[in-house]
This record gives sequence, C-alpha cells and structure tokens, in this order.
Amino acid sequence: MSSRTCPDWPDLMEIAPELQFKHYTVAEAQLPADALMQIRDISLADVAVCCDLEHNVFYAAHTDERVADALRSSHWFEVREWISAGRPGQAY
Repeated sequence: MSSRTCPDWPDLMEIAPELQFKHYTVAEAQLPADALMQIRDISLADVAVCCDLEHNVFYAAHTDERVADALRSSHWFEVREWISAGRPGQAY
C-alpha cells in the first residue's frame, strides 16, 4: 500500500485544517517503538493507519483498532483528542 490522501479529507479539513491525513501501512509509518511493542500477532505491512506523521495525530475511523489502541498509549493523539487538548505542539 502506498501512502495516499485520506478519502475523508474534506471532513478532516473542517475540523483540523492544519493537518494532512494520509493512509500508510504501519510498517511505512515507522510508528514509535512503545506503540509497536503492543501490536502483536499481525503483519505490520498488512494493517493500516490514517495519520498526519508530522504532528503525531491519527484518525481512528480509518486506523486498525489494534493500532489505534497502541497509539493512544503513546505520545500520539486521535484527531478529536488533539483538538480538545488544544492542538498540542502548535504555536499560536
């Protein structure tokens, strides 16, 4: 699977216009080790994550549930959590 723009980009642009969500395999995304250690018994090349790699934000609706759970326990945010937390890491 090559990286590509999320098909929900119009909706995502309304809630977080500064982010660009793309689909990757977990192997392509090079997610943090603490999250990867929690993902067992699946091929990282076979499961998807929808995210903005630069801002460490993922979109749970298009991310494998096991990957989303692992990312929640890391420094990553689900897009709605990122918005409600005041967009961590953004300078305003």
